[in-house]
Amino acid sequence: MGDEDEVDAKPHEVFVSSFYIDKYPVTQGEYQRVMGENPSRWKASKNPVEQVSWSKAARYCNACSRLEGLQPCYDLNTWECDFDADGYRLPTEAEWEYAGNDPSKLQNYAWFDKNSGKKPRPVGQKQSNPWGLHDMYGNVWEWCNDFYKVDYYQESPEENPKGPKTGDNKVVRGGAWKFSAESCRSGYRYNEDPAYSDVCFGYDIYGFRCVRNAHGDTGVRAK
Repeated sequence: MGDEDEVDAKPHEVFVSSFYIDKYPVTQGEYQRVMGENPSRWKASKNPVEQVSWSKAARYCNACSRLEGLQPCYDLNTWECDFDADGYRLPTEAEWEYAGNDPSKLQNYAWFDKNSGKKPRPVGQKQSNPWGLHDMYGNVWEWCNDFYKVDYYQESPEENPKGPKTGDNKVVRGGAWKFSAESCRSGYRYNEDPAYSDVCFGYDIYGFRCVRNAHGDTGVRAK
């Protein structure tokens, strides 16, 4: 993990257990099906859902878990995540970075400020990364489970790091349609107040994808 050019991302080696991850960011159509609403500004069923706060993303993960008969990961009173549950959750920062990899020709992989046309785009239109995952870069920033801490990389455990216990902001990763290529890198760390998602403040840029434990298996969950 990490990027030697970033002050908050000191490169270091970590071990991440097997996990499943969505092939695409959660779409507006999928969010509407599960939650019965679509909070997005740029309405289109195949677009990534946006204007989603961290807590709304966590609620969606729990709802998906219940629909599939899995144990929800999030306690909605404390917002703590049970990493031993078999349900869906937001990825840890380490899981997201592992899955993100680092495509060399960004135009082929991501929607960002130079090619997005100043709005989000339908998912899956760009090439997948080597893991078969689409839109890991650009389109919308993706919420991670972790609280953000500038120097966390200097103290994180080697095995399955899960972020600081507390904090003010949550990590978001991957860049977005209105951001530059600089932010569309696997080691670039960004963060936001988990409650923010109001379009009046420009927060039509936050979406997410889900993960769940693979329990010794490997694979990718595609919707």
